[in-house]
Amino acid sequence: MSLHVKMIGIGSGNPEHMTVQGIKALNLADIILIPRKGVQKADLAELRREICERFLDNSTTRILEFDLPARKGAEATQAYLRDVDQWHAQIAKIYAQQFAAALSASEKDCTIALLVWGDPSLYDSTLRILDRVHIEINFVLEVIPGVTSVQTLTARHAIPLHPAAEPVLFTTGRRLAEDIQRGVENLVVMLDGNTSFSELPDATRHNYEIYWGAYVGMPQEVLIHGAVDEVMEEIQQCRARQREAHGWIMDVYLLKRRT
Repeated sequence: MSLHVKMIGIGSGNPEHMTVQGIKALNLADIILIPRKGVQKADLAELRREICERFLDNSTTRILEFDLPARKGAEATQAYLRDVDQWHAQIAKIYAQQFAAALSASEKDCTIALLVWGDPSLYDSTLRILDRVHIEINFVLEVIPGVTSVQTLTARHAIPLHPAAEPVLFTTGRRLAEDIQRGVENLVVMLDGNTSFSELPDATRHNYEIYWGAYVGMPQEVLIHGAVDEVMEEIQQCRARQREAHGWIMDVYLLKRRT
């Protein structure tokens, strides 16, 4: 018997982001695994349930839910990388257990579907985690691309990602100051829990526009745009309110040097 894993990008929060290819893959699965990440992030599991309810027509497909640990640790770069590595090892062990259980319970080839937020290639660790799982369990992997939060952000602000013939850098809040100092003019910033743009020098904050969004594509979506120095506090206050209201926040922003 062989194991097939379909990693399906599900978009950034709107079930209508599901692609035709993604829906087809969903319905070819014998098992759909839905991770739970605690009460505070219950919305993430609920969206996956909604996608299954809306698009799953295969009556033989089973939906199995399981718990994943939350990451705990320091924010400094080296300590962060160490903690993430340990966290990924924990998650890989849980996935390996789920895969092994599915194979042992099956009397034929088995296909498992994983519903991954956004696109599996962009700031998501599931591919790296499955590399660890593959050391213990042999499986055939297929990745189905999805709509990213970056695509949704630019669509909702109705802007191009970058000016004509200019590059754009994907980075994190931890590296933002360094990248700005190097002269990068167009930056997509992800994983910024500390609103790092607020710590940039005054002149830099004045010279960059920010296109910010939280929960992009979801009903609670919030969008703010303006010069960094003019909307910085508004974003910080909004971010704090939304996190308090929902227990979690997922945001992304684009910085463009003003001309």
